[in-house]
Amino acid sequence: MLSVSGKTYWIVGASEGLGQDLARQMVAKGAQVILSARNQARLDDLAAELGPSARAVAMDIADPQSVAQAWAQIAPIDGLVFLAAVYWPQRAQDWNAQQVVDMLDINLTGAARVLGHVVPDMVARDAGHIVLTSSLSGFRGLPGAVGYGASKAGIMSLAESMHYDLRKTGVRVQVVNPGFIKTRLTDKNEFKMPFIMTPEQAARHTLNHMETTRFKVSFPRMFSWVFRASQFFPDWLYYRMF
Repeated sequence: MLSVSGKTYWIVGASEGLGQDLARQMVAKGAQVILSARNQARLDDLAAELGPSARAVAMDIADPQSVAQAWAQIAPIDGLVFLAAVYWPQRAQDWNAQQVVDMLDINLTGAARVLGHVVPDMVARDAGHIVLTSSLSGFRGLPGAVGYGASKAGIMSLAESMHYDLRKTGVRVQVVNPGFIKTRLTDKNEFKMPFIMTPEQAARHTLNHMETTRFKVSFPRMFSWVFRASQFFPDWLYYRMF
């Protein structure tokens, strides 16, 4: 069993929801955390709550200069947890060009901007831990998930490629695929969300996974089986089911 205790982790997307609760649980386990998101006030409040084990560094992951400035303040780190995301439920018939671009730019390209600083540094030191957050929606296309599903599928693929390349080095890569989490983002959904979790529950699953050597975790477990199995369904069956 591995541990986050005594290590410094950069949590990107820490101002609310899963990021907030993960920061709380990591500090309780003895980790030092650097909290990043756009909202400085929320980060400051969380850092004050967590005490000397937390530091707030505001950053806009849509802005390469902002990412570079944040990295210059915090490097080096032991680990990165990338959680930042935006979401608008959207069917192809209701395409909103700016929202689709924003989902891809923040959720996927934003991760690439951060990783562009983190990965070379960790590779050079042959040490580090990278945790990327995808989603059950990344396994196959879903109705009303234009933009969001594609961004999460991209994160899943990115994590898989990084894991393949780095698995025999000192840099450990993991991916987390949650289902529905009760947040400001899922409050936008007008449909029933099976097995919806609280941010605290999702944070506990995430942290438990981080302290293992396994590459991937998908949860809630029973709900995830549907999505994982769907990869093997023929198209006619998959689209009829969903």
